[in-house]
Amino acid sequence: MTRRNVELKARYPDLQAGADIAGGLGSTDADTLVQVDTYFHAADGRLKLREITSRVKGESAELIWYARPDSVAARTSQFHVVPVPRPAPIIDALDAGLGIQVVVRKTRRLFLHENVRIHLDEVEGLGNFLEFEAVLEEGQDEADGYAQLETLQRDFKIHDEAIVGTSYSDLLMAG
Repeated sequence: MTRRNVELKARYPDLQAGADIAGGLGSTDADTLVQVDTYFHAADGRLKLREITSRVKGESAELIWYARPDSVAARTSQFHVVPVPRPAPIIDALDAGLGIQVVVRKTRRLFLHENVRIHLDEVEGLGNFLEFEAVLEEGQDEADGYAQLETLQRDFKIHDEAIVGTSYSDLLMAG
């Protein structure tokens, strides 16, 4: 099943200030995640295998395909997520067939605010970022998600020039 969300990503130097704002809004400090995303060459969209070490759930992995426009604004994504019980052989097979494009390493502090996931990310080689993902229910209008992100953008005092329209993988490959 294809799922949808509305996302906004921005450079955000002070992650502790972001955590304080999230807490002040009544968001739940849900987890701290160490993630390694291995991106593969794909004909359409982006394909990555994410290995996760979670403070709450331990270790896991998932294969994620997603497509979204590169835009310096909130944008809608379509995605599929498949749990992967043994990531190493899947990485080897995908590398052999498609080739590895880039590996992104990050530490993510996850807050939950209604249906919005607030990510405070420290990305190796790139710096600190804040990302909002409003997860849309089937049939839910995207306008609802955009409105939520506009409100959060104001709450977190994110200026338009801080917004990033590309993925961490693209930023790393651009150098």
